[in-house]
Amino acid sequence: MSLGSSIITKIEYFRIPPRWLFLRVETKDGLVGWGEGTLEGHTEAVEGAYQDLAERFIGWDADGIQDIWQHAYRARFYRGGPVLMSALSGLDIALWDIKGKKLGVPVWQLLGGKVRDRLKVYGWIGGDKPRDVVEGAMKRVQQGFTAVKMNGTDAIGWIDSPALLEETVNRVRDVRSIGLDVGIDFHGRVHKGMAKQLAKRLEPLQPLFIEEPLLATFPAEIADLSQTVSTPIALGERLFSRFDFRPYLEARAIDIAQPDVAHCGGISELHRIASLTEMYDVALAPHCPLGPIALAACMQVDTAAPNFFIQEMSLQMHYNEGADLLTYLVDPSNFDIKDGYVDILNGPGLGINVNEQLVREVAARHAEEKAWRNTVWTGPDGSLREW
Repeated sequence: MSLGSSIITKIEYFRIPPRWLFLRVETKDGLVGWGEGTLEGHTEAVEGAYQDLAERFIGWDADGIQDIWQHAYRARFYRGGPVLMSALSGLDIALWDIKGKKLGVPVWQLLGGKVRDRLKVYGWIGGDKPRDVVEGAMKRVQQGFTAVKMNGTDAIGWIDSPALLEETVNRVRDVRSIGLDVGIDFHGRVHKGMAKQLAKRLEPLQPLFIEEPLLATFPAEIADLSQTVSTPIALGERLFSRFDFRPYLEARAIDIAQPDVAHCGGISELHRIASLTEMYDVALAPHCPLGPIALAACMQVDTAAPNFFIQEMSLQMHYNEGADLLTYLVDPSNFDIKDGYVDILNGPGLGINVNEQLVREVAARHAEEKAWRNTVWTGPDGSLREW
């Protein structure tokens, strides 16, 4: 195959169950790259952004990943935020997929080469309203996981009954008794007065980490919390660039960075965030409760990042209704789990093959359905609570 320029001729997006948004980029020389720009609950907004990106970049050279990234990010007056960055993420991932396929190497080779042969992973147990977590934890053990993550609380008031915190502690203790490492997601739904109490009560159980102990709008308050407990603090799914991470790093607020490759600007920006966080002795654990393309993109960066810690994967996650992580893959064994790890991806590009025929069929079949929406929670007084 010629290694000349690869002109972008087509950009298509596909809305498919359970809640994913895939992007397909095709070049004049017949190369196809896949990306994912899923933004849970805001699908139509990203689709609009994709229409704009297609108008702007069809006719450009797909080899110019950095040039396209900079133009997509900086050429318009307004930049950043979840919608624009998720759309850019999908395009960037697809361009890296094309580049790797063109050169016949996995993306991690283009990021400097591998520093490991396998990647530690974790899966979810329980749902948005945590219950039956022990049964879920046992299933994860059978699947080969050695680490899991669970939501800490149901809906909770600004200041609420301490009894609610005891329920969380008991659930975590039960799962830890099975021998699993446990990350606990506060999901930004716990406010400062309660978060301080919950973090302290969980500390003796030695969680793997606590995630989003407060909303991502409070770097100083999260930094204060990090000084009061020894448990590692993780955060980052609602930060959309390396610039957004800066105040958390400068405030020494986090121990684990969790950028989402489908929200933070794709492989290009995830790789930059990995390098930036390493400078602050912060570990990398990419957020990824999404589809197989996003997971494969994360794994490319994980393979090359010295500070990588653990990778989230959405296998049989509670959101996955109508399809699951392996549904749209030609070879599901790409994500086989053994002793808590998955092997790195060695195929060209992203290292996976998407079942394009199935994607097209499913997208057409569900074209008239409404996009996924998260639930909306209210308290007993009728006021809105964080989901």
